[in-house]
Amino acid sequence: MEALTKTNLHLPLFSSGKVRDTYLLEDGNLLMVATDRISAFDVVFNEGIPYKGIVLTQLSLFWFEKLKHIVRNHLISAKLPPGLPKYLERRSMVVKKAKPIKLECVVRGYLAGSGLKEYNQSGTVCGIKLPPGLKNSSKLPSPIFTPSTKEQVGHDRNITDEEGRQIVGRETFEQVKELSLKIYEYASKYAATKGIILADTKFEFGFYDDQIILIDEVLTPDSSRYWPADEYEEGKNQKSFDKQYVRDYLESLGWNKQPPPPALPPQVIKKTTEKYIEAYERLTGKKFER
Repeated sequence: MEALTKTNLHLPLFSSGKVRDTYLLEDGNLLMVATDRISAFDVVFNEGIPYKGIVLTQLSLFWFEKLKHIVRNHLISAKLPPGLPKYLERRSMVVKKAKPIKLECVVRGYLAGSGLKEYNQSGTVCGIKLPPGLKNSSKLPSPIFTPSTKEQVGHDRNITDEEGRQIVGRETFEQVKELSLKIYEYASKYAATKGIILADTKFEFGFYDDQIILIDEVLTPDSSRYWPADEYEEGKNQKSFDKQYVRDYLESLGWNKQPPPPALPPQVIKKTTEKYIEAYERLTGKKFER
Protein backbone atom coordinates (compact mmCIF):
# COMPACT_ATOMS: atom_id res chain seq x y z
CA MET A 1 0.00 0.00 0.00
CA GLU A 2 1.23 3.47 -0.87
CA ALA A 3 1.20 6.10 1.83
CA LEU A 4 -1.55 8.73 1.65
CA THR A 5 0.10 12.11 2.18
CA LYS A 6 -2.47 14.40 0.48
CA THR A 7 -6.25 14.53 0.40
CA ASN A 8 -8.05 16.59 -2.19
CA LEU A 9 -11.79 16.50 -1.59
CA HIS A 10 -14.55 18.64 -3.10
CA LEU A 11 -15.46 19.90 0.36
CA PRO A 12 -14.50 23.13 2.14
CA LEU A 13 -11.17 22.58 3.95
CA PHE A 14 -11.67 23.48 7.63
CA SER A 15 -8.08 22.94 8.77
CA SER A 16 -4.92 21.09 7.78
CA GLY A 17 -2.34 20.00 10.35
CA LYS A 18 0.83 17.94 10.36
CA VAL A 19 -1.17 14.72 10.03
CA ARG A 20 -4.90 15.48 9.72
CA ASP A 21 -6.98 17.23 7.07
CA THR A 22 -10.39 18.31 8.36
CA TYR A 23 -13.28 19.22 6.06
CA LEU A 24 -16.59 20.97 6.71
CA LEU A 25 -19.68 18.89 5.89
CA GLU A 26 -22.99 20.34 4.72
CA ASP A 27 -24.69 19.57 8.05
CA GLY A 28 -22.10 21.62 9.97
CA ASN A 29 -20.20 18.62 11.30
CA LEU A 30 -16.57 17.90 10.42
CA LEU A 31 -14.88 15.09 8.49
CA MET A 32 -11.51 14.41 10.09
CA VAL A 33 -9.09 12.45 7.89
CA ALA A 34 -5.84 11.02 9.29
CA THR A 35 -3.26 10.93 6.49
CA ASP A 36 -0.01 8.93 6.55
CA ARG A 37 2.09 12.08 6.87
CA ILE A 38 4.80 11.97 9.50
CA SER A 39 6.53 14.84 11.27
CA ALA A 40 9.60 14.82 13.47
CA PHE A 41 11.10 17.81 15.28
CA ASP A 42 8.12 19.84 13.92
CA VAL A 43 9.11 19.19 10.29
CA VAL A 44 6.73 17.26 7.99
CA PHE A 45 8.48 14.73 5.73
CA ASN A 46 7.90 14.16 2.02
CA GLU A 47 7.45 10.43 2.52
CA GLY A 48 4.52 9.02 4.47
CA ILE A 49 4.25 5.91 6.66
CA PRO A 50 1.80 3.45 5.03
CA TYR A 51 -1.24 2.57 7.21
CA LYS A 52 -0.28 5.11 9.89
CA GLY A 53 -3.47 7.20 9.46
CA ILE A 54 -5.64 4.08 9.67
CA VAL A 55 -3.90 3.01 12.90
CA LEU A 56 -4.38 6.49 14.42
CA THR A 57 -8.09 6.58 13.57
CA GLN A 58 -8.83 2.99 14.61
CA LEU A 59 -6.97 3.37 17.93
CA SER A 60 -8.80 6.64 18.65
CA LEU A 61 -12.13 4.87 18.00
CA PHE A 62 -11.07 2.05 20.33
CA TRP A 63 -10.19 4.49 23.13
CA PHE A 64 -13.22 6.77 22.64
CA GLU A 65 -15.40 3.70 23.31
CA LYS A 66 -13.34 2.62 26.32
CA LEU A 67 -13.30 6.10 27.90
CA LYS A 68 -16.93 7.12 27.44
CA HIS A 69 -17.72 6.36 31.10
CA ILE A 70 -15.18 9.09 32.02
CA VAL A 71 -15.75 11.77 29.38
CA ARG A 72 -17.91 12.45 26.31
CA ASN A 73 -16.11 12.85 22.99
CA HIS A 74 -16.62 14.44 19.58
CA LEU A 75 -17.23 11.23 17.58
CA ILE A 76 -20.50 11.07 15.61
CA SER A 77 -19.72 8.21 13.21
CA ALA A 78 -16.86 6.08 11.92
CA LYS A 79 -18.81 5.51 8.69
CA LEU A 80 -17.77 7.45 5.63
CA PRO A 81 -20.51 9.78 4.33
CA PRO A 82 -21.88 8.71 0.92
CA GLY A 83 -20.20 10.00 -2.23
CA LEU A 84 -16.68 10.19 -0.79
CA PRO A 85 -13.73 8.15 -2.15
CA LYS A 86 -13.21 4.67 -0.69
CA TYR A 87 -9.56 5.34 0.18
CA LEU A 88 -10.83 7.45 3.09
CA GLU A 89 -12.41 4.41 4.79
CA ARG A 90 -10.95 3.41 8.19
CA ARG A 91 -8.93 6.64 8.38
CA SER A 92 -11.87 9.08 8.69
CA MET A 93 -14.29 10.12 11.41
CA VAL A 94 -17.35 12.37 11.30
CA VAL A 95 -17.09 14.55 14.41
CA LYS A 96 -18.85 17.40 16.18
CA LYS A 97 -17.55 20.89 15.54
CA ALA A 98 -16.46 21.79 19.07
CA LYS A 99 -14.77 25.00 20.21
CA PRO A 100 -11.21 23.88 21.09
CA ILE A 101 -9.76 24.71 24.52
CA LYS A 102 -6.39 26.30 23.84
CA LEU A 103 -4.24 23.95 25.92
CA GLU A 104 -2.30 20.78 25.22
CA CYS A 105 -3.24 18.65 28.24
CA VAL A 106 -0.15 16.56 28.94
CA VAL A 107 0.06 13.90 31.66
CA ARG A 108 3.40 12.31 32.54
CA GLY A 109 3.88 9.13 34.55
CA TYR A 110 7.56 8.80 33.65
CA LEU A 111 10.41 11.24 33.07
CA ALA A 112 11.21 11.62 29.36
CA GLY A 113 11.42 14.15 26.52
CA SER A 114 11.16 17.85 27.38
CA GLY A 115 10.27 16.93 30.99
CA LEU A 116 13.60 15.16 31.44
CA LYS A 117 15.49 18.14 29.98
CA GLU A 118 13.80 20.58 32.37
CA TYR A 119 14.29 18.27 35.36
CA ASN A 120 18.02 17.94 34.63
CA GLN A 121 18.32 21.73 34.60
CA SER A 122 16.10 22.71 37.52
CA GLY A 123 14.69 19.64 39.29
CA THR A 124 11.19 20.65 38.12
CA VAL A 125 8.78 19.85 35.28
CA CYS A 126 6.44 22.73 34.34
CA GLY A 127 7.24 24.28 37.70
CA ILE A 128 6.38 21.09 39.66
CA LYS A 129 9.17 20.19 42.07
CA LEU A 130 10.20 16.52 41.75
CA PRO A 131 12.36 14.42 44.10
CA PRO A 132 16.13 14.47 43.51
CA GLY A 133 17.92 11.50 41.94
CA LEU A 134 15.46 10.72 39.13
CA LYS A 135 16.97 9.49 35.86
CA ASN A 136 16.02 9.17 32.22
CA SER A 137 12.72 7.17 32.08
CA SER A 138 12.28 7.05 35.88
CA LYS A 139 8.73 6.37 37.06
CA LEU A 140 7.37 9.45 38.85
CA PRO A 141 6.00 9.14 42.41
CA SER A 142 2.56 9.84 40.91
CA PRO A 143 1.39 11.10 37.48
CA ILE A 144 1.65 14.86 36.97
CA PHE A 145 -0.38 17.24 34.78
CA THR A 146 2.01 19.39 32.75
CA PRO A 147 0.10 21.56 30.26
CA SER A 148 1.60 23.32 27.28
CA THR A 149 0.42 26.07 24.97
CA LYS A 150 -1.17 25.22 21.64
CA GLU A 151 0.91 27.22 19.18
CA GLN A 152 -0.22 27.74 15.56
CA VAL A 153 3.42 27.86 14.44
CA GLY A 154 6.57 26.44 16.03
CA HIS A 155 6.95 24.48 19.26
CA ASP A 156 4.30 24.27 21.97
CA ARG A 157 5.63 25.78 25.20
CA ASN A 158 5.47 24.05 28.59
CA ILE A 159 3.65 26.22 31.13
CA THR A 160 2.77 26.16 34.85
CA ASP A 161 -0.72 25.51 36.22
CA GLU A 162 -1.06 29.21 37.02
CA GLU A 163 -0.26 30.20 33.42
CA GLY A 164 -2.77 27.60 32.23
CA ARG A 165 -5.48 29.10 34.47
CA GLN A 166 -4.77 32.53 33.00
CA ILE A 167 -5.10 31.21 29.42
CA VAL A 168 -8.37 29.24 29.73
CA GLY A 169 -9.86 30.35 33.06
CA ARG A 170 -9.66 28.68 36.47
CA GLU A 171 -12.80 26.51 36.24
CA THR A 172 -12.03 25.17 32.75
CA PHE A 173 -8.42 24.51 33.74
CA GLU A 174 -9.35 22.51 36.84
CA GLN A 175 -11.87 20.45 34.84
CA VAL A 176 -9.45 19.48 32.06
CA LYS A 177 -6.72 18.76 34.62
CA GLU A 178 -8.99 16.39 36.56
CA LEU A 179 -10.24 14.69 33.39
CA SER A 180 -6.69 14.30 31.99
CA LEU A 181 -5.40 12.63 35.17
CA LYS A 182 -8.45 10.33 35.33
CA ILE A 183 -8.06 9.24 31.70
CA TYR A 184 -4.32 8.67 32.13
CA GLU A 185 -4.85 6.55 35.24
CA TYR A 186 -7.47 4.39 33.52
CA ALA A 187 -5.51 4.04 30.25
CA SER A 188 -2.16 3.29 31.91
CA LYS A 189 -3.74 0.50 33.99
CA TYR A 190 -5.34 -0.95 30.88
CA ALA A 191 -2.08 -0.70 28.84
CA ALA A 192 -0.22 -2.48 31.67
CA THR A 193 -2.49 -5.52 31.18
CA LYS A 194 -1.18 -5.64 27.59
CA GLY A 195 2.48 -5.47 28.64
CA ILE A 196 2.76 -1.80 27.70
CA ILE A 197 3.86 1.22 29.74
CA LEU A 198 2.03 4.48 28.97
CA ALA A 199 4.86 6.86 29.84
CA ASP A 200 3.07 10.08 28.91
CA THR A 201 0.30 11.34 26.67
CA LYS A 202 -1.52 14.48 25.62
CA PHE A 203 -5.22 15.21 25.28
CA GLU A 204 -7.22 17.93 23.60
CA PHE A 205 -10.60 19.12 24.80
CA GLY A 206 -13.28 21.42 23.44
CA PHE A 207 -16.66 22.90 24.35
CA TYR A 208 -19.80 21.49 22.74
CA ASP A 209 -23.27 22.42 24.02
CA ASP A 210 -21.53 24.12 26.98
CA GLN A 211 -19.92 20.82 28.01
CA ILE A 212 -16.26 19.85 27.90
CA ILE A 213 -15.66 16.93 25.54
CA LEU A 214 -12.59 15.03 24.32
CA ILE A 215 -11.60 15.97 20.75
CA ASP A 216 -8.94 15.28 18.11
CA GLU A 217 -7.17 11.92 18.59
CA VAL A 218 -6.69 10.05 21.86
CA LEU A 219 -3.98 7.73 23.21
CA THR A 220 -2.44 7.02 19.80
CA PRO A 221 1.28 6.43 19.23
CA ASP A 222 1.42 10.00 17.84
CA SER A 223 0.05 11.58 21.03
CA SER A 224 1.55 9.14 23.56
CA ARG A 225 4.81 7.49 24.55
CA TYR A 226 4.19 3.74 24.73
CA TRP A 227 7.03 1.46 25.88
CA PRO A 228 7.21 -2.35 25.95
CA ALA A 229 7.14 -3.23 29.67
CA ASP A 230 9.36 -6.31 29.32
CA GLU A 231 12.23 -4.22 27.91
CA TYR A 232 11.90 -1.24 30.26
CA GLU A 233 15.14 -0.21 31.94
CA GLU A 234 15.48 2.98 33.98
CA GLY A 235 18.33 5.33 33.08
CA LYS A 236 18.21 5.11 29.28
CA ASN A 237 15.99 5.80 26.28
CA GLN A 238 13.32 3.13 25.83
CA LYS A 239 12.19 1.31 22.73
CA SER A 240 8.78 2.67 21.82
CA PHE A 241 5.74 2.07 19.63
CA ASP A 242 5.85 5.28 17.64
CA LYS A 243 8.03 7.40 15.40
CA GLN A 244 11.02 7.06 17.73
CA TYR A 245 12.59 4.86 15.07
CA VAL A 246 12.43 7.83 12.67
CA ARG A 247 13.77 10.24 15.31
CA ASP A 248 16.69 7.91 16.11
CA TYR A 249 17.56 7.62 12.41
CA LEU A 250 17.46 11.41 12.01
CA GLU A 251 19.64 11.96 15.08
CA SER A 252 22.27 9.70 13.47
CA LEU A 253 22.44 11.97 10.38
CA GLY A 254 23.49 15.18 12.12
CA TRP A 255 20.55 16.94 10.39
CA ASN A 256 19.93 20.48 11.69
CA LYS A 257 16.18 19.77 12.22
CA GLN A 258 15.18 22.56 9.85
CA PRO A 259 13.35 22.21 6.51
CA PRO A 260 13.92 20.76 3.99
CA PRO A 261 13.79 17.32 5.59
CA PRO A 262 16.14 14.52 4.51
CA ALA A 263 14.64 11.55 2.62
CA LEU A 264 13.52 8.58 4.74
CA PRO A 265 14.95 5.28 3.47
CA PRO A 266 12.56 2.36 2.74
CA GLN A 267 13.74 0.30 5.73
CA VAL A 268 13.03 3.17 8.17
CA ILE A 269 9.54 3.60 6.67
CA LYS A 270 8.84 -0.17 6.83
CA LYS A 271 10.05 -0.49 10.43
CA THR A 272 7.95 2.52 11.52
CA THR A 273 4.82 1.07 9.88
CA GLU A 274 5.44 -2.18 11.81
CA LYS A 275 5.74 -0.28 15.11
CA TYR A 276 2.40 1.52 14.61
CA ILE A 277 0.65 -1.72 13.67
CA GLU A 278 2.17 -3.55 16.65
CA ALA A 279 0.85 -0.83 18.99
CA TYR A 280 -2.65 -1.26 17.54
CA GLU A 281 -2.60 -5.04 17.77
CA ARG A 282 -1.22 -5.19 21.31
CA LEU A 283 -3.59 -2.57 22.72
CA THR A 284 -6.78 -3.76 21.02
CA GLY A 285 -6.06 -7.50 20.89
CA LYS A 286 -7.23 -7.45 17.25
CA LYS A 287 -5.35 -8.36 14.07
CA PHE A 288 -4.71 -5.28 11.89
CA GLU A 289 -6.09 -5.67 8.38
CA ARG A 290 -3.65 -4.43 5.75
